[in-house]
Amino acid sequence: MPTDWRTDWHAWAEAHRAEIEAELDARLAAPPDDPGRLVEAMRYSLLGAGKRLRPLLALAAAEAAGEFFDAGVRQAAAAVELIHCYSLVHDDLPAMDNDDFRRGKPSNHKAYGEATAILAGDGLLTLAFAWLAEAGVESGRPRAFGRAALALALGAGIQGMVRGQARDLAGPAPASLEELERLHSEKTAALFRAAIEVGAEAAGAAPDDVAWLARFGEQYGIAFQHADDLDDADHREHAESARARRVVLVNEALESLSHLRHPERAGALRAIAGLLLAGGGDAPPAR
Repeated sequence: MPTDWRTDWHAWAEAHRAEIEAELDARLAAPPDDPGRLVEAMRYSLLGAGKRLRPLLALAAAEAAGEFFDAGVRQAAAAVELIHCYSLVHDDLPAMDNDDFRRGKPSNHKAYGEATAILAGDGLLTLAFAWLAEAGVESGRPRAFGRAALALALGAGIQGMVRGQARDLAGPAPASLEELERLHSEKTAALFRAAIEVGAEAAGAAPDDVAWLARFGEQYGIAFQHADDLDDADHREHAESARARRVVLVNEALESLSHLRHPERAGALRAIAGLLLAGGGDAPPAR
């Protein structure tokens, strides 16, 4: 990437974000018959304002280590956004975080009712794996997309994001930085890692590159959540330690990229990490 990575990142992200938006809109088109306004509710949350960070990470990983960068890879990246969006719809429900607004507008259950919101989340979740399977068949690389689907299922499910949400709901609040990072690893970083793995696997990356990219995703994800906590003044008792750990984790994530077969192709990932380290601009945190 050029020296001015902030400018370069903005251009790269805007171009690929537009591709993702078009993919989401076209693949989840409004049907003529929509019982209970189900697809309308799915589109309401999916197509709302968002930085699309997770699918951008998938595309950046594909660019860094993959042999392919085609329609199947873009479809796989879009599938990651379906999972993220489903999680937000369900997290906002009264039984979970009980949030009335999301991305500047009423949350799904406020706009469509709790039952439809639950079904909308279910629909987004299952559609993600349909898109991955379809991409595998159409690309002629079913094994690669099977590995991508496995990575996404593990990151989103009872070994990852769902486990972290259960831990968070069960309480008590993390008493140490180690406990806090275990929570962040499950609830947040697991899906970041999965997004990276999905992009890399779908693009035909070598196994050792996938492993180094997964390490990047894990470290970046925990650092991301530390930044989010600092922004929102959450877990204040760990703020000083979290601020220092964010720097350490981002630097470790960047070091992971040096082990790739073609580290010069990882410019977008370096920019993403650099923005988190520096703060401001297009930098995360963003939901």
